[in-house]
Amino acid sequence: MYDFPKAVAIKEEGPREGFQIEKGQISTDDKVRLIDALSLTGLQQIVVCSFVNPKVVPQMADADEICRRITRQPGVKYTGVWLNEKGLDRAKGTGVLDITGAITLTASATFLQKNQNSSFEHNQAEASRIAANFAASQIPVRNVNVASAFGCNFDGDIPLERVLSLIDAGLRIARENDLQPERISLLDTMGWATPVAIRRTVGAIRERFPDKQIGLHLHDTRGMGIANAYAGLEMGVTSFDACVGGLGGCPFAGNPGAAGNVCTEDLVFMLNEMGIETGIDLDKLIECAQLAEEIVGHPLPGRVKLGRNLDRIRDRVRQAQAVAA
Repeated sequence: MYDFPKAVAIKEEGPREGFQIEKGQISTDDKVRLIDALSLTGLQQIVVCSFVNPKVVPQMADADEICRRITRQPGVKYTGVWLNEKGLDRAKGTGVLDITGAITLTASATFLQKNQNSSFEHNQAEASRIAANFAASQIPVRNVNVASAFGCNFDGDIPLERVLSLIDAGLRIARENDLQPERISLLDTMGWATPVAIRRTVGAIRERFPDKQIGLHLHDTRGMGIANAYAGLEMGVTSFDACVGGLGGCPFAGNPGAAGNVCTEDLVFMLNEMGIETGIDLDKLIECAQLAEEIVGHPLPGRVKLGRNLDRIRDRVRQAQAVAA
């Protein structure tokens, strides 16, 4: 068991992962409106789009236009997602995004085939080519990521030893290209994680790779998102991905009930109540969650946008007590 961290970093995934599963087309205007609002909350990183085949993910067909139209704010990193060198070249070509690299490997063979039309061998070969591109372009690499790290709707439970082996492979690819990632991130792509699995997996990683920070990308398919985040905090995790309002889901997960990442404002609320610093204005974030719900036109699962910020309720109670006194 580790002490809770004093501060954590939250990467906002809503505009990218959040919108990708929506059936109705989201306009570029609305995407930019949400990104610009999120930029004013104190978030330090926003993933604004992904550079993928628009025939496969039509919501991201306007990725280049989104990048042209967002209003950058000082202190905020604006990033994108890509799955191959073609996507990386598109991201670099925008001239707008903050390009930082990651070496991403996937622990499920079937999901890898469905999501990227790839195999374990091709996945590692592609990761090596992209890592060489990062090195040649002097792009810093912060993360080694393992996708579907806890389980897969097609392949079942993922052996812990496979996750550790993929981390070894990712770090080897980094060394071969003189790259120095400082963080290992576990992606619960299909929402299989539980607090017990978080403690077991993060604990094993800490033992084998004690010099690395650990991040979590948690999906809330079975309502375990916040519980899993708390378990991660117990183990000293300092980085989380989240989606405002609880937007999203994975269209390739093989589960019609697939949910988005842990809800950003719910996570920030919990962290605030624990005294863990995020630098994020919760009230502004709640307004963004309401905006996201307006944009998609249906209820989103986040709870704090309904229950509100306890600090505002505390303020009202104190004012009422002061008047009564």
